[in-house]
Amino acid sequence: MKKFTKYYLEIRIAHLRAVAFISLACLLLFPGFHKIESTGNNMYTVFLNGEEAGLVDSEETAWEYLRQARTGLAREADSLVFVDVDLKTEGRELLVGKVDSRETVVENMCRILQEDKITDRSLAYTVKINEFTVNIQNAEGVIEILQAALSKYDPENEFQIELVLDPEREINVLTTRITTSDVRAKEAYELPKAGVEKEFYEMDELSEANLQMSFEDFDYGLVDLYYEDEIEIIETYLGAEELTDVNTAKEILTKDQEKNTVYEVQPGDTLSEISLETEIPLDRIIEMNETLEDENSTIRAGDELIITIPEPELSVGRQEEIYYEEDYDAPVEYIYNDAWYTTDSVVRQQPSAGHRNVAAVVTYRNASVTDTEILKEEVTISPVPKIVEVGTRIPPTYIKPISGGRISSRFGRRSAPTRGASTYHRGIDWATPVGTAVAASCSGTVTRAGWGSGYGYVVYINHEDGRQTRYGHLSKVLVKVGQRVNQGDKIALSGNTGRSTGPHLHFEILIGGSQVNPLDYLN
Repeated sequence: MKKFTKYYLEIRIAHLRAVAFISLACLLLFPGFHKIESTGNNMYTVFLNGEEAGLVDSEETAWEYLRQARTGLAREADSLVFVDVDLKTEGRELLVGKVDSRETVVENMCRILQEDKITDRSLAYTVKINEFTVNIQNAEGVIEILQAALSKYDPENEFQIELVLDPEREINVLTTRITTSDVRAKEAYELPKAGVEKEFYEMDELSEANLQMSFEDFDYGLVDLYYEDEIEIIETYLGAEELTDVNTAKEILTKDQEKNTVYEVQPGDTLSEISLETEIPLDRIIEMNETLEDENSTIRAGDELIITIPEPELSVGRQEEIYYEEDYDAPVEYIYNDAWYTTDSVVRQQPSAGHRNVAAVVTYRNASVTDTEILKEEVTISPVPKIVEVGTRIPPTYIKPISGGRISSRFGRRSAPTRGASTYHRGIDWATPVGTAVAASCSGTVTRAGWGSGYGYVVYINHEDGRQTRYGHLSKVLVKVGQRVNQGDKIALSGNTGRSTGPHLHFEILIGGSQVNPLDYLN
């Protein structure tokens, strides 16, 4: 037993010495082996652009090797290098493992990046105009397409553009500057803004100078030219397939296209006048605006309508000094009558056109005139203004006198429903059960309440605007002659009295003593 114990201890000690020796040898001879741990993933296979690049000990090491590979690739190239990079790692835990050397992994990464290098990208320019963008190959092409927009209104090429750094941007973004050797416009019309009094003084001085000039003394022609839209030009690197040909870009920028814009309704506007002014068909305006039902829809000053106007992607503004002779009308003069309704008006004086000679600066947006500043005016014939007397009172409104009901007979010609009935219906009938509440269509004074022969029981109401409403075939009258009623007040119950073919309400509106179609006046 002692002999066994002695040999066992010697064998155990020898085993431990052998393990220690082997471990030390591994550390000295094989430094790439990873020490044994049990802390999760400790080996990572690196994939670059889908291809295996090597085995590393951490994700951070993989990204550091990628940085070194990209730096080396850029150092070897003569110009900027573009390459798509997709780095992924796949981790796992190993008790014993060997990572690849830095040189091996970086060399593999360089090879993969070199194979995936994008070689067809070059310096280009992205031109941004509002929400529109176009990519042009070089700065000369950018100037050419932008100059084309100006040349449309400047055939003599008096105005030229330059690309300059945008002082309001922190990054290198270019914008445009328009130059011309002819600075007469700026000297003449751009007044210094150093106080209201000084500005008014200089404007008076300019007006006085214009009065002293004859029409032949003005220097007519193009005064100023500028872009109405904000332009940004950004340097970038793009492939050939992302660039737009210069001629194509010029056509896009200068060709008119339909664009939605907002038109604010002005006092006195009508839909037909807006259609004529904007040259847009009336049915098209109605189609674009959900608030409009038809050509008779009501519009008020301040309302906003969506309209389409032909405009290019890049709009150009300009000012031209011109001479013209014209017949013109004086502004309409109004006399306001507080006793009349706003629907009432009378022309008190017919207008007569005048004639004048004018030197003016006209401002355009593309082909449309946006403003006219008269520099000198010579009236040869004075105009006579149109004078109109108009009311200021809001006219009363009319409502349907019953709730529900089905139209059983409309206004106008019809077949006689019963013997002795008229073939021309002077009101409108709503079929409704006997006893339906009948309301006053408009505020007014009751002038008749009782039996009305063929109408059966009736109510007549006179209104402040001179109109009258009538309610026929009633079963019960609830008001008296001379009684004042308000719009919506209950005045009777519907019935089937008089010459009638069934329970219904007969309703009339009279203007100047004659019946009109009630549906044209009900709100």
